[in-house]
Amino acid sequence: MKRILLRSGKSPFDVVPVEEALHRDVFATNSGNLIFSDAAHKILTVPGSAEVVSNGIATQVHAAARINEEYDAFVVPLANAFRPTFEGPLKRLTQLISKLKIPVVVLGVGAQAGLDNDPARLKAMEPTVRAFVSAVLDRSASIGVRGEFTAKYLTDMGFRDVETIGCPSLFMHGDTLPVEKRAASLTRESKISTNGSHTAVRGGLSKILARTHQHYPNLRYIGQNLTDARQLYWRDVDSPAGRVREMPSHPDHPMYREDKVRVYIDPVTWIDDLKEFDYSFGSRIHGNIAALLAGTPATVLAFDSRTLELCRYFEIPHRLLNEVPEDIDPAELYEEADFSALTGNHRERFDRFTAFLDKNGLENTFTHGDGGVAFEKELRALRFPAGVRPWIDADLASLTSRFGWLQQRITELDTTNAQLKRELAKSRTAGAKAAAKAAATAVPAPSIYRRARRVVGRALKPSK
Repeated sequence: MKRILLRSGKSPFDVVPVEEALHRDVFATNSGNLIFSDAAHKILTVPGSAEVVSNGIATQVHAAARINEEYDAFVVPLANAFRPTFEGPLKRLTQLISKLKIPVVVLGVGAQAGLDNDPARLKAMEPTVRAFVSAVLDRSASIGVRGEFTAKYLTDMGFRDVETIGCPSLFMHGDTLPVEKRAASLTRESKISTNGSHTAVRGGLSKILARTHQHYPNLRYIGQNLTDARQLYWRDVDSPAGRVREMPSHPDHPMYREDKVRVYIDPVTWIDDLKEFDYSFGSRIHGNIAALLAGTPATVLAFDSRTLELCRYFEIPHRLLNEVPEDIDPAELYEEADFSALTGNHRERFDRFTAFLDKNGLENTFTHGDGGVAFEKELRALRFPAGVRPWIDADLASLTSRFGWLQQRITELDTTNAQLKRELAKSRTAGAKAAAKAAATAVPAPSIYRRARRVVGRALKPSK
């Protein structure tokens, strides 16, 4: 059986308690990452033919030899990886890939720029991007990108084996994507989900959210950042992003106080909950893709190239955030949204995606397997934590869960600290014995002995 190593925060089948998930940051600061990595996991799992193993987000360059020995391919689903703030992780990923002898397949990488699609801000990191793409193409037939902007960005650099395949998230259900309006129009009682990044909220989305909150009592905000989740669960505002009061996830925001905010650790609960909503809108691309996967209509308010190119490729209803009036009514967005191109052309895009997989030696469960039946059966047999809610109560169960976990962590840290102290004491004892033995040995030059003592002293000195 073929073994595929998948870069992802966690396996779809890992049930992680909320406290541990936030402590470990299993979704790499943005829970949207888990939607496309879970989709890739499902797509590539072919019973009896291909097994998929998640390796986590952290890049361990020293693990290259083990990866070469244990796996047949390394698959890397990515989002907006070509951006200055990701240059460090991209370099480490390139270092790892350069040491691999197995095929390396990249799914849906994207470049990030403004709505003007000007790549000037990426010029300084071009050598890093070039090294990464070259390393990948040395180990695969082509590289898969999110949309037209990224494809042009790479072809302008001189790369030719570039294929536009979108994002694997929207292929979670294969060649079907049933999205339809279940209501003729939105009313005051409609259940609406909304979403937005800190950048978009500060860029004007906050006024749209405030007005929508005022007119729609069944509005819910779904955050995606680790900051959002920590605010909900721990009321943690100890970071620059955490102090943005316009965010509904901030404890001072009225939607927080009204228990109208959620963050999900697992895509399965996120998508399941969105099945109960009438509509979703906002600036988060995967927040709205989660709704589409649930069959719920959604509109993206695009504010940069990474959201815009995916909207254009998949023909998702969208508007440019900087052109949306602050008094926009979601009912207007809902009325104008047309999903015929999104759903009608989905099969063609799916065929292009699976052809890319075939070209790179990867089977998919919809063509070569059981259509994901075994995957879904295993997933549905597990019990995942519900969406993280605002901490606005002080009931015993809530306090027990939170402080019970904190007490466990304190105990673990105390145990680790005690063990380190014992090891340090042993090292000092061994060092003292070694020094005594050296002193009793005839040393022709006293300076050598003094130098040895300095070396031993530095070795035993606790690191700060």
